Amino acid sequence: MSIRESYNAWADQYDTNAYQTRDLEAVALRQMLGKITFENVLEIGCGTGKNSIWLNEKAKHLTAVDFSEKMLAIAKDKPELKNVNFIQKDITNAWFFTDNKFDLITFSLVLEHIEHLDHIFSEAHKSLEKGGFVYIGELHPYKQYAGTKARFETAQGIQVLECFHHHLSDFLIAAKKVDFSIESIEELFDENNKTLPRILALLFYKK
Repeated sequence: MSIRESYNAWADQYDTNAYQTRDLEAVALRQMLGKITFENVLEIGCGTGKNSIWLNEKAKHLTAVDFSEKMLAIAKDKPELKNVNFIQKDITNAWFFTDNKFDLITFSLVLEHIEHLDHIFSEAHKSLEKGGFVYIGELHPYKQYAGTKARFETAQGIQVLECFHHHLSDFLIAAKKVDFSIESIEELFDENNKTLPRILALLFYKK
C-alpha cells in the first residue's frame, strides 16, 4: 500500500485513534509557533486539520495542502475551516499549486515519508517571504532508530507506513543549502518516558 493509500485508509479513524505522536507534535507546534506572529500560512500535510484549526485562528490566510483526498475531505468538513484554501498535491513535484508568498510554512509529520529533503527545502525557500519562518515537526530520529514508525490498525491487521530516516544533521544541511538559519530546536518527551524524545521540532528563518 502506498503512503497516499495508507493515509486514505487511515483517514476515518485518524482523529479518534489514540496516537501519541500526533498529539505531542500538536503540542510542539503550538509551543514553538506561539512565540511568533504570522499572517499568511502554508500548511504542508494538513491531514484532517489537526493543526489547521489553531493556525487558522492565528493567521489571516491559511492554505492547507495534503496528498490524501480522504484526509482533506474530513478537514474540509470541519466548520472552523470553511474559509481555508485546501489543495490536494504531491509536494515531491514542483510547487505550482500557489503563486503566493507566505510568512510561515509548516510541515507536520510529513518529511519522514519523503526520501530526499533538498527539493522540499528549495521549494519552501521559493515560497517563503524574507523574514518568514519554516516549522518542522517530526517523529524524533531516536524513535526511528528504535523502530517506531507511523502505523494504524485495519481489519487485516496493523498497517505500517513507509518511512525514511532523517538525522538532525540532514535537516540542518538541507536548510543551510538554501540559506535558512536555525531559530529554535526543541525535543519533546512522552510523560511516561523521559529516555527517548518522541518529537523533534525545528524552526528555520529566511534572512
